[in-house]
Amino acid sequence: MESRSLSFAGVNMAEGDTLVSVDYEIFGKVQGVFFRKYTQAEGKKLGLVGWVQNTDRGTVQGQLQGPISKVRPMKEWLESTGSPKSHIDSAKFNNEKVILKLDYSDFQIVK
Repeated sequence: MESRSLSFAGVNMAEGDTLVSVDYEIFGKVQGVFFRKYTQAEGKKLGLVGWVQNTDRGTVQGQLQGPISKVRPMKEWLESTGSPKSHIDSAKFNNEKVILKLDYSDFQIVK
């Protein structure tokens, strides 16, 4: 009963529905292994928007936007899963902030 009254009061839902934006950069063997394609697919599957691109440094970078409850699993996916042939050494996330509206309408691969 207690958890029901909590969600009824909007406590759980409000926190999970808060929109956030976060920048990311993934280090390791992440180019030439379809990392961007898999990142785009995973982002879309979770209902997130943003972008992903290769860098000249051999990393992959981008930005995620969406409800915090969906951004969290995407961050975990970027840190630990990636594409089947990728090897992730580390993931950096920065500029995480609450936003009032999404800046993008979909999840794009930037060439």
